Amino acid sequence: MDRAEQAAVDSVPSGLYIGGRWRETAATMPVHDPATGRVLRAVADATPEDGLAALTAAADAQRDWARTPPRTRSEILLRAHRMLLDDTERLALIATLEMGKPLAEARGEIAYAAEFFRWFAEEAVRLDGGYTTAPAGGSRFLVTRQPVGPSLLITPWNFPMAMATRKIGPALAAGCTSVVKPAEQTPLCTLALAEILHAAGVPAGVVNVVTTSDPGALMTPMILDERSRKLSFTGSTAVGKALLEQCARTVMRTSMELGGNAPFLVFDDADLDAALEGVLAAKMRNIGQACTAANRIFVQRSVIDEFAARLAERMAALPMGRGTEPGVVVGPLIDAAAVTKVTELVADARARGARVLTGGDPVDGPGNFYPATVLVDVPDDARMCGTEIFGPVAALAPFDTEDEALARANDTPYGLVAYVYTESLRRGLRVCEALETGMVGLNQGVVSNPAAPFGGVKESGLGREGGPTGIDEFLETKYIGVQL
Repeated sequence: MDRAEQAAVDSVPSGLYIGGRWRETAATMPVHDPATGRVLRAVADATPEDGLAALTAAADAQRDWARTPPRTRSEILLRAHRMLLDDTERLALIATLEMGKPLAEARGEIAYAAEFFRWFAEEAVRLDGGYTTAPAGGSRFLVTRQPVGPSLLITPWNFPMAMATRKIGPALAAGCTSVVKPAEQTPLCTLALAEILHAAGVPAGVVNVVTTSDPGALMTPMILDERSRKLSFTGSTAVGKALLEQCARTVMRTSMELGGNAPFLVFDDADLDAALEGVLAAKMRNIGQACTAANRIFVQRSVIDEFAARLAERMAALPMGRGTEPGVVVGPLIDAAAVTKVTELVADARARGARVLTGGDPVDGPGNFYPATVLVDVPDDARMCGTEIFGPVAALAPFDTEDEALARANDTPYGLVAYVYTESLRRGLRVCEALETGMVGLNQGVVSNPAAPFGGVKESGLGREGGPTGIDEFLETKYIGVQL
């Protein structure tokens, strides 16, 4: 690392943040640079006892935080929003070093992350209720919304700053305290965020951060503790299902943002220039390591040859390297296991008849690199069509009719997002309504926005994050009957 990189890494606290104080632990865990394999630094490795201490801090702070005026909560979030933006360069460099994404994308993530704080600062002062007359008269229905209580927030490694603010923002706005458990691969962003929240005026115990190399051992006692009243998780469907089983034991409120298998439909009347830009955005954002990534790209047969050739030309020209290097678009994957998975998925598709137009083989040398790859004629029974690729691989297949495209797009247990490119408004609305997903990008390749409800259907999750409904996940509705 150069001096600037070392200074950014060294600026992050290495302990657990519990009850407004930093705590060191007997054991530590390394954080690696996925571009080089080198250890960036060691951070605290929490025990189950540390987790319960963090939950105790959150539970003890819950009553006072719930009573804090909404305007005060809003102002704290607005201060944190501004502090994030003012610290963009340092925070973006930290994200690039621990996750691998290009620095330009990391800067975009910090802006995106900060916007969740601004959005929910505005929502904090707009929590509503109701007052109505009973149908039979004589009494009134008073409806109010109250914070659900201490919340457990589990964030993933691919957007380490934005996924933290997307959960912490509505929790703070609603009046909930929290314990945040970041992914073990990328804890530095969340630790830096904890320091910013402390400086912004978040009271002791309201936000706690625990890092660990053993998430199951740490989280299970907290999930089974009746003081925990909410779990918000972003990660794989398999882990989400296991967490739901645990949460059922105390009937805990849950939000689950799980896996995706996004179809990307290009019809023959589409603007191919726009569709090309859209698929590059939907496929290559975060090096393809996003639950919203275009996983199955269906192109109408009459235009697939032109579209595939142009996409392969663009993908082949994307610079690959360490995310801190100028102009890099294709950074490293998160770890060696990710490279192995992508390599095996491509090999399986090729064995089933898919053709490689560019890329297709792992890169020798240090770091977890895999080149931008375009495959055509990928059959529906290829393994990559049934699981998240989570890498820079575009898998194309032809279709003939609208009904066929819809049937193949919906033939998956997942339902997070889909993308549709067509110049026909009628077809666009018809297809969007028929797609079994929680979100659709119509002639756009990026749907994520703090002001819009993010979430899926089927095995892609429960609940929504962001948008006007995002704060609802942290609120309970209470009805009070008033006899007059």
